[in-house]
Amino acid sequence: MNTDLVKAHLNLNAVLVNLEDLVIYDKEMAALSKGWNLSIQFIVRKGPSAYIRFENGTCTVRRGRYKRPSVILYFFSPAHLVKMFDGKAQPVILKGFTKLGFLMKDFPRLTARLEYYLKPTPELLADKDYLAVNTRFTITTAAFAIQELGLVDPIAKTVSSHIRNGVVLIKVKPVGPSATLNFRSGAIEAAKGDCEKPMSAMLFRNLRVANDILNQKLDSFTAIATGDLMLRGQVGMVDSVSLLLDRIPLYLG
Repeated sequence: MNTDLVKAHLNLNAVLVNLEDLVIYDKEMAALSKGWNLSIQFIVRKGPSAYIRFENGTCTVRRGRYKRPSVILYFFSPAHLVKMFDGKAQPVILKGFTKLGFLMKDFPRLTARLEYYLKPTPELLADKDYLAVNTRFTITTAAFAIQELGLVDPIAKTVSSHIRNGVVLIKVKPVGPSATLNFRSGAIEAAKGDCEKPMSAMLFRNLRVANDILNQKLDSFTAIATGDLMLRGQVGMVDSVSLLLDRIPLYLG
């Protein structure tokens, strides 16, 4: 198994998707990106591709190719992409040299802010607003990471192939944040948001509980016993999702 390939899938298609909400829930980043109207295509040789589209104050991140991107960033291998996310390499710019100012100054401010929310400290998590954003991003990253693991991680493929068809909801009570995992014939499709009638559900009592469990600071069995984590529907599906969640820290620190 190519570990860098798995990491590339997760960084590109599970981490960057949080940019969509970053420009909504962070006022400074909302103001920064308000006037942006461009798209960035990421292409990895023998690896994943994805694009980011900024338009009218919104951000959209999707897998695959964009028809006419403003910028094309090329990577020679999955390892090259992983090194960029670690701050140890730069992409090759195939298109968008007129956007160098944006790529060197503005876009790094956005990604630095994303990193700020994805790498919490106990002091930061003590702030309720930071906790809310970090937990939202953690749930989103987890859901989309599971989707990607189902494509490229052998163990995740095996686990997902035995999960019955249906939707698993991951949600902080009472109103979110939340995400869903739709299992269909071994395939997994992640989405942000709620589901009215899921097949199964993992419900966290509050943001703090969700944050502690998803960051492996609180044992899920203990949380179930205390009522902080509530399981609904087909418990076997939730158990399988828990196995998939355990795979994520192997690739994302």
